[in-house]
Amino acid sequence: MQGVIERRRAYLQLMRRLTLEKGFFTVQEIQLEAGVPRSTAQDWILRLTEEGCVVLREPPRGRAPAQYAAASALPRTACRRIFTAVDNDLVEIIHECLSSACAGFCGYHHALGGGNRVAVARDGTLLREYIHLGDHEVIVGLYPHSAVAITGVHLDGDQVVQRIRSVGGPAFSLSAMMGLARGVLDVEIVRDGPCTEGIIRTRALQHLTIGLDNTDSDEGGATFALAIALLEHLGGFSGVFPITHHVIMLFPGVMSKTAGNSCSAIELAVESGMVDQIISESIRFMGDESASPSWGIAVRKGLCVSEELKTFGFAARQKNVTYSMAQDLASRSSLLIVGGDGVIGALAAVSLTGLAAHVLLDPSRDPV
Repeated sequence: MQGVIERRRAYLQLMRRLTLEKGFFTVQEIQLEAGVPRSTAQDWILRLTEEGCVVLREPPRGRAPAQYAAASALPRTACRRIFTAVDNDLVEIIHECLSSACAGFCGYHHALGGGNRVAVARDGTLLREYIHLGDHEVIVGLYPHSAVAITGVHLDGDQVVQRIRSVGGPAFSLSAMMGLARGVLDVEIVRDGPCTEGIIRTRALQHLTIGLDNTDSDEGGATFALAIALLEHLGGFSGVFPITHHVIMLFPGVMSKTAGNSCSAIELAVESGMVDQIISESIRFMGDESASPSWGIAVRKGLCVSEELKTFGFAARQKNVTYSMAQDLASRSSLLIVGGDGVIGALAAVSLTGLAAHVLLDPSRDPV
């Protein structure tokens, strides 16, 4: 099923692009662009025509082939990406939406559902939900009840299975949109009176937080810019889902800083078989692109941050911490650090992600 959904999405994107560019497409154009046999291109055009996604614009006339067009060049789904990372019994569900308002709506109602979720957070169009494996009862319905809620999360081999119950607009999203989001393997829908229940399958990914620091110099460079570039670069690998970028301010009294003593961290979800390659590529990228020879990188796997690591990050906001302190902590915690003095800020960065942006940017604020 995963392959069918991915191919359907790819063919729809191709057909919409050709429709926008020239107003129509032919079987031969789809065959050549997709690199598939003519019969395969014809089968997909027929299937999507039957679904109402494609319309026949001009029937074949003599030697002129039939012309088709995508029924709409507008997005057919508000759900861009849905993917999941797992750390023991804790699951992070990440849903990227086209609309920040829709992300806010879902975040509010998911939190209203309560149950075994740890937290729900929204950052623009990105909705991040942390929930424990298991089932729980949630009342889903019209106001004042939750309009949409996750009623269970389970592991099935290398897949995360979410059970979602919804009414109204969220029910439409569940039945018509979520299956088109990148990262979704399969969607099963069941009607239950006024409610719609769905089973959403996604890959069980591993969460990586990569901290980096000391990549700039008096001559140029900026750590935040290199972090963004690294996140974009890694996002080009198959099996990698970029999440977000953080800027963190550390102790401003450090004399060796080039400016305000900020560091960066990026978060991404990665298929387990890709983790080592992504870490190696990150180290290579840092070595090639850093403007300073003292760059440092730190990698934390999983969703949870140990109390010892948090203590180190809090200390780096209040005073000078040393390279040897970072080395000792990394060794005790089985965290990977590579590089020069930049590992201090890089390790602090991976310890502090999860705090609100206004706290990360002001080291005088109480992080609790």
